[in-house]
Amino acid sequence: MAKQLTDQILDYLDEHGEVNSLYLAAVFKENHQKIIGAIKSLEAIGDLITTKPVSEKTWELTSEGQHIINYGSHEAAVYNAIPDDGIPQTEIMQSVSFAKVGFSKALSAGWIEIDKSTGTVVAKKKVSSITDVTQNHLRDLANLTDRLRSEYKKRKLIQEIVVKSVLVGKGPNFMTKVEKPETELTAELLANGGWRTKKFKPYNFSALGVALEAGHLHPLLKVRTEFRKIFLEMGFTEMPTNNFVESSFWNFDALFQPQQHPARDAHDTFFISDPSHSSNFPMEYLEKVKKIHSEGGYGSTGYRYEWKIEEAQKNLLRTHTTAVSARMLYKLMQQGEFKPVKYFSIDRVFRNETLDATHLAEFHQVEGVVADYNLTLGDLIGILYEFFKKLGITQLQFKPAYNPYTEPSMEIFCFHNGLGKWIEIGNSGMFRPEMLLPMGLPEDVHVIAWGLSLERPTMIKYGLNNIRDLVGPKVDMEMVHNNPICRLNK
Repeated sequence: MAKQLTDQILDYLDEHGEVNSLYLAAVFKENHQKIIGAIKSLEAIGDLITTKPVSEKTWELTSEGQHIINYGSHEAAVYNAIPDDGIPQTEIMQSVSFAKVGFSKALSAGWIEIDKSTGTVVAKKKVSSITDVTQNHLRDLANLTDRLRSEYKKRKLIQEIVVKSVLVGKGPNFMTKVEKPETELTAELLANGGWRTKKFKPYNFSALGVALEAGHLHPLLKVRTEFRKIFLEMGFTEMPTNNFVESSFWNFDALFQPQQHPARDAHDTFFISDPSHSSNFPMEYLEKVKKIHSEGGYGSTGYRYEWKIEEAQKNLLRTHTTAVSARMLYKLMQQGEFKPVKYFSIDRVFRNETLDATHLAEFHQVEGVVADYNLTLGDLIGILYEFFKKLGITQLQFKPAYNPYTEPSMEIFCFHNGLGKWIEIGNSGMFRPEMLLPMGLPEDVHVIAWGLSLERPTMIKYGLNNIRDLVGPKVDMEMVHNNPICRLNK
């Protein structure tokens, strides 16, 4: 069939000369794509034909516009549905298609009016007859003015489409009968000598193979890899973070966060219904935590409230990976003598947040912890500057803040050029003695820590202004495919 179609095209060109592919489709009563396929086959032979792409813009009716052609405009339909003595507006809305638009248009045109004198909104005819101008215009698209086209396009009654076709003509080597060149030298052609009289298609050394279907790394994964490399370069050890579900004890109580703190409310935290509670705790350590909360100790007055184990047992989706840091520091002291350590982790955390351009309910936290003798706030600031310098981010600001488990505490801000403002990308501070001493750490050991967002630095590096362009159902997959490997300006 394909060969027959190519012969038909050649015969037509021989008789008529240059012709458009759309016209050929009409003449041969064939699908336009089949005509294009046949033309491409002829193109491959050599200079048999010439082709020139043609692109034309035209206007066509939308489905709503076609509805108006068949049944009249929305405003005319509303007018025609009103009897001479009027009808309640609610009945019009229920019985006429596109009644809301039609009612508004009919009122604007002065065709109908509203009577509220009886206590019910009644629609009445204001004129004795009408001309359905909109329907008449849509029946004659070719003669519409630019103003009317713009108006009907805005109403989504018409749409502009681009029609692509090919202008075909005779080439330098035009002939009506052609022998398709061979694409490969077969054993049969070699055996019977047929290769001597056959024409062979030139080999295209520039042709690419079929593109392999392969996955693509998400920008978050690329930046996460770079974060991990930086931590490892700085001598940190990665913490295990595979437990998304934590008990309130490790997530809050072990961090010296009081049980009445707002963050422990369901409005801020996702609590688990099944299993709802945990019971496996190191009891000696738990008693120390209970005492520091309710009575104080180690020079602290504590919070002075009745600490309840029922609150500590509640399971939740962890709100921060600092819960993992608490576990690791406790485990460190269970091994015996203290040794300076540097820990890091990058994993997901969950908070009952209202979604906006910079907030998600599920996001990644980049956690860094350094425990050593006599560390100061200056050490924390120095490490943060060095860390972000390796990320290629030098515009940093620190703002004093409050955290239940760090003192002093600092919020970390970075300038986002896309948003044109400073945005918070993390929190930091020095762990309080009330958190560390119940674990058994020596009094002269200080722990500096910080928790950063992975999403916000990624937004900065990739120039994204809305976090929902990075994570969620509205992510542009082309952005994921086409963005290069993340290269941080170290």
